[in-house]
Amino acid sequence: MSYRRPIPSVYGSVLQELIVQQHLMRYKKSYQYDPIFSLGFVTVYDRLMEGYPTEEDKEAIFRAYIKALNEDPDQYRIDAQKLEAWASIQNANNLVEFSSREGEVENILKDISKRAATKGSFSYSRFFAIGLFRLLELANATEPTILEKLCAALNVNKQSVDRDLDVYRNLLSKLVQAKELMKEYVTREKKKREERESQKPNEAVKKCLGIYPIAGW
Repeated sequence: MSYRRPIPSVYGSVLQELIVQQHLMRYKKSYQYDPIFSLGFVTVYDRLMEGYPTEEDKEAIFRAYIKALNEDPDQYRIDAQKLEAWASIQNANNLVEFSSREGEVENILKDISKRAATKGSFSYSRFFAIGLFRLLELANATEPTILEKLCAALNVNKQSVDRDLDVYRNLLSKLVQAKELMKEYVTREKKKREERESQKPNEAVKKCLGIYPIAGW
């Protein structure tokens, strides 16, 4: 089901760019859905769409976006929430030592590590990098050495992760600036509209009283 309402340009332009990038990722031969990827995408989407006029439309756009990629929006949300809940009760050591521990999320990480080691059945992406970073955020494990160890344990190139996280931070920064400009524009337009509306009663009163502008005054 597509989303047919107009999307404000400050959001629409970014979403269009994202879906083009994700479409290319989605149809790589090596692509295989994984929960860290979903966590990364959900994190990006929710942060980009902060302040959207209504939560209902925000979620409707999310669902239309994921369905356009022939994937399941419910699975994205469920897996992202599962990883967030897990990471929020972990510490740095638990994160990097997942291979020696048992559990649903630990098994997901083990599977990713195994696939990444063989390269053929793992396709690294920017969303994956952001998903990793989100895990670290939630576990309060933001020291650079922890990211390095986690990348090593997952057989993922840390330089690629660092590069993509820089791109992500820059994107968020630009979006914040764009939203501020949009907010200022909306405020100005609202003020102008209110001023115009406030002048209408005065004009009506003048007409009722027979007061009209006199040429030269």
